[in-house]
Amino acid sequence: MTSSTDTTLPTLLVHLERERARAIVRSGFPRRRWKIISARSSEEVESVFRRTLVDAALIDLGAPDDNTWKAAAFAAEFPSTPFFGLVSLRPSDTPAVARSAALGFVDVIVEGIEDNAARDLILPHAFSTRFRVALADPPHVLGLTTPLQRSAWDVIISHSGRPVTTRELAKTIGLSREHLSRNFARPGAPNLKRVIDLVRLIAAAELAKNPGHDIRDIARILDFASSSHLAVTAQRIFGTRPASLARLRTTDLIDRFAQGRTRSRS
Repeated sequence: MTSSTDTTLPTLLVHLERERARAIVRSGFPRRRWKIISARSSEEVESVFRRTLVDAALIDLGAPDDNTWKAAAFAAEFPSTPFFGLVSLRPSDTPAVARSAALGFVDVIVEGIEDNAARDLILPHAFSTRFRVALADPPHVLGLTTPLQRSAWDVIISHSGRPVTTRELAKTIGLSREHLSRNFARPGAPNLKRVIDLVRLIAAAELAKNPGHDIRDIARILDFASSSHLAVTAQRIFGTRPASLARLRTTDLIDRFAQGRTRSRS
């Protein structure tokens, strides 16, 4: 497991049995660009999902046993995370490939053929990648049109719901905290802290759609102080309880936010 503190690095959860599979991950997913979390058992896989925002999961299907398939079955419990299998694609691997597809795996990576392409195959499907792409353009109703507002928005969504402070935002953009906060909330636009909370709760709503996650898990994953803190924030930003997040689309959440909940004390 890496100790990187860069919360914008994509997180890859791996369940690997063979040294060949571990070598592929070491060469294909450098630590300066990825956060790798290794889980040796299905119990560890579940534990990681309950405390970490997992961008993608890679399961070694080269010699699958009961433990492997228990780990693979979490694809159905946490569908917001794409699962990939790693196989050599021998004729004997065909049943494993078929079973992984039935479990909801996005794809399989073929050893010896796609080793160098593994990263490029996984990254477009990663939770954080899809999150940034979906929110790349600020919703029109938010009125975020200035270069400063767009720059701040880009940094906020790059954290994929993980917390980011106004101080961190200001440092990244190259402004003082006071200048950023004052000029972000121009007339007709929401203020900065509310937008940060909005994006965090959009991520919370996506995680809430996972059968394997409860509100306590989501609060832990997104670094809310507690499930109560998540509940209070959801009420303030959307006027709803956390239990309702799973059934609301992103457009529904943004519309609720725009209805008089865009301003707070700076």
